[in-house]
Amino acid sequence: MLNKGLRDEEKIRIDNVLKTLRTLVFVPYPLTVLQKTEIENQLKEFGLNIETLVDYSNDELITLLMRLHFDWDQLEQFADVLIEFSKIENYTFTGKALAVYQYIQQESKVFSFGINTKITSLKDK
Repeated sequence: MLNKGLRDEEKIRIDNVLKTLRTLVFVPYPLTVLQKTEIENQLKEFGLNIETLVDYSNDELITLLMRLHFDWDQLEQFADVLIEFSKIENYTFTGKALAVYQYIQQESKVFSFGINTKITSLKDK
């Protein structure tokens, strides 16, 4: 278990990487090679790359994110990034995002209407 100071530093680091990822994938046009490279660089901060995202099972991905000490909000942001990245590139990470949302809803022990809406939306597709 991390002590409070290390937990805060880790949370800040994860938040910064997620913020950068979100700005890279929330664009209304196809990504350039440079943008894809930047996404790869940001994913490396989590021990991931696009290829491993494709290859990891839902459970493996969730296990990795929990080992990296993602909190519930960070898990939700990561799932949001997966969905947006799937919209602009030919990847289907929606199943992984759905698994992350379901994990949050089940394990957080708190019902979230926002998460529930995202789950329903993904299931309806």
